[in-house]
Amino acid sequence: MRDTMSLAQDWPLTLAAAATLFMVCACWFLTMPVASFESTGSTLTEGSASRGEIIFAAGGCASCHATPGQPDPLKLGGGLALASPFGTFRVPNISPDPVDGIGSWSVADLANALISGVSPEGRHYYPAFPYPSYTGMRPDDVRDLYAYLQTLPRVSGRAPPHDLFLFFRIRRFVGFWKLLFFREGKSEAMLNEDPVHDRGAYLVEALAHCADCHSTRNIFGAIRPTTRFAGGPDLEGTGFVPNITPARIGGWSEGELAEMLKSGRTPNHGRVGSSMRDVVANTSQLPESDRIAIARYIKSLPARPTPHP
Repeated sequence: MRDTMSLAQDWPLTLAAAATLFMVCACWFLTMPVASFESTGSTLTEGSASRGEIIFAAGGCASCHATPGQPDPLKLGGGLALASPFGTFRVPNISPDPVDGIGSWSVADLANALISGVSPEGRHYYPAFPYPSYTGMRPDDVRDLYAYLQTLPRVSGRAPPHDLFLFFRIRRFVGFWKLLFFREGKSEAMLNEDPVHDRGAYLVEALAHCADCHSTRNIFGAIRPTTRFAGGPDLEGTGFVPNITPARIGGWSEGELAEMLKSGRTPNHGRVGSSMRDVVANTSQLPESDRIAIARYIKSLPARPTPHP
């Protein structure tokens, strides 16, 4: 009788323990980093370095990864400090150095980083690395980018580690962020079957990741859809990034937008400043047809009011 009563009393505790174990296992499984490309036996082979140079410029790789304090934008030793509400991120070395950079990576490793947000060691990347936009990249462009990166100077030395608040140092928690805000391979590009417009959609939404700066973010660091391209506080807390929807620059012509991307000159006889100067340093290297494509897509964006700072 006592055994029966004891079992009856222990049953809720046993059930709670089993439920807890199930939840822990489910969370562990759901937050597991998933790499979509196999490093061995992958069909991703090296592409064209000349085409990769265009991808490199469109992606703005040098703006973040060039070693600070030296003039060569192709020395990609990393080290740039990026302030955020979660702490300070340090941009890594992506030069072809086999020890400190990515010289030992395969094309599949690069594809997993850009498209899946997963490192060669099988760990989540923090979304301060804009893979939520890069995930829309075409594998052919990843191949070409890889080929171009291999032609650049090797830079020794690793960037300092991220300096994040304690809770955010646990990378596995990025898996929860991905569950909420990341859809691998999904692009926000709005296509309309106009080849120029659709090329611009790919450049703006995937390669150039324009929304990553020109949008407001929620408390988790994800873009608020209603503010996409409508501007917002600079991610490093140093200013306010402007609205680039037609609500703000609707009076700019396609040609004026393309000119701004080439020279930095705006239609009101001003010049772009702050981090946009780095963007122009990259877009000025693109073919004129790509700048026109970007301008056409920007002109087609839905007008959205500028959020309050």
